[in-house]
Amino acid sequence: MNPDGYTPFDPAQYLDSDEMIAEYISQVMADGDTEELLAALGHIAKARGMTRLAQDTGFGRESLYKVFAPGAKPRFETVMKVIRALGIKLHALPS
Repeated sequence: MNPDGYTPFDPAQYLDSDEMIAEYISQVMADGDTEELLAALGHIAKARGMTRLAQDTGFGRESLYKVFAPGAKPRFETVMKVIRALGIKLHALPS
C-alpha cells in the first residue's frame, strides 16, 4: 500500500489465462516501446511464476529480475528465450 492508502496496480493479478496474456502482449507490442515490452514480460513472468520461468529458461531468478528491471538492456537472445519459455508466439502482420 502506498502513503495515499491505495494498493498499487499489479497487472500480473489479471493475467490469469492464455487469452488475457495474448491480448496484453499484443497491445504492448502495438505500441512498440521496448521498456514497456520488458515490463509486460516481467508481469507475465510474475503471473506464471518466476521460479518456473527460471527452471524453463535455465536462468537464475535473480538474473530474470535484472532482465525485467527498468532500464535493463537484455540481449535479444535472452528476450526470445523468455518469450518461448512463457509459451508466447509472435506473429508479424503487414502494416
